[in-house]
Amino acid sequence: YNVLQEAILPEFFTGLAALSRRGNRQASRNAWSVIDTHRRCRDNAPMAQVGLPPSVKLFCGMICAQAELFARARRRLETAFGPVDLESPVMPFDMTDYYAKQMGRNLLRRFVSFERLVRPDRLVSAKVRTNRIEADLARRYGQVTPRPINLDPGYITEASLVLATMKNFSHRIYLARGVYGDLTLMYRRGRWEKLPWTFPDYASGRYDEFLVEARRLLSARKREE
Repeated sequence: YNVLQEAILPEFFTGLAALSRRGNRQASRNAWSVIDTHRRCRDNAPMAQVGLPPSVKLFCGMICAQAELFARARRRLETAFGPVDLESPVMPFDMTDYYAKQMGRNLLRRFVSFERLVRPDRLVSAKVRTNRIEADLARRYGQVTPRPINLDPGYITEASLVLATMKNFSHRIYLARGVYGDLTLMYRRGRWEKLPWTFPDYASGRYDEFLVEARRLLSARKREE
C-alpha cells in the first residue's frame, strides 16, 4: 500500500496533470504505463485478499476571524474525536479571499490532530460531524458573520494527506454521504510535496512543521500497536 502511494501514484498524477494541461495523448499513455509496469511486475503474485486498510491520523483545520473560537471548537472536536495530541500555532489565512463574504477579512488558521488513530473510511462520518459542529457554532456565534468558523477534517498517512470536502472536482473521489476525498499532499523524499491542484496555503509549506510532526506521531503510534 505505501509502496504504491510513494512510488507509483506521484508519477501517475503527474502524467494526468500534463494531460489536462496540454491534451497530450502521450502523457496519458505515460501515466497509465506506470500502473501497467507495476502490474506486470506482479503478474505471478497471488490475487490480493480483502483486508482492513492501515490506520490513519485524523486532523482538523480551522479557519475563523475571532481567535477565541478556536478553543470552543477544539472542545467540541475533542468530544467528537477524542483527545488532541498536537495543536499548531495560530497563523494568518491570507492566500485567498474565497471565504471573505461568509466569514469576513483578516482570517486566522489553526490545526489540531487527534491521538486516536482511525480507519480511513472514518473520514466520511468525521466530515458530517464537523459540519454539524460548525452549524451549531454558527447559531451561537454568528451575529457578526454568517459563518464564524470553518472546520475541515482530513487524515494523514505516512505517504499522503487527504482532505474531506462536499464539493466535487475532477481529481476528487466520491466516498459516501455526499463526501469526497481530496488527495492534497504526498510525502516523498522526506518532505511534503504539492500536487497540481493543491490549495495554495497547503502548497506554500507554511503548514509543514505541523504536518511533519503529525506524521511523526502517527509513525510512533503505529510502532506501539
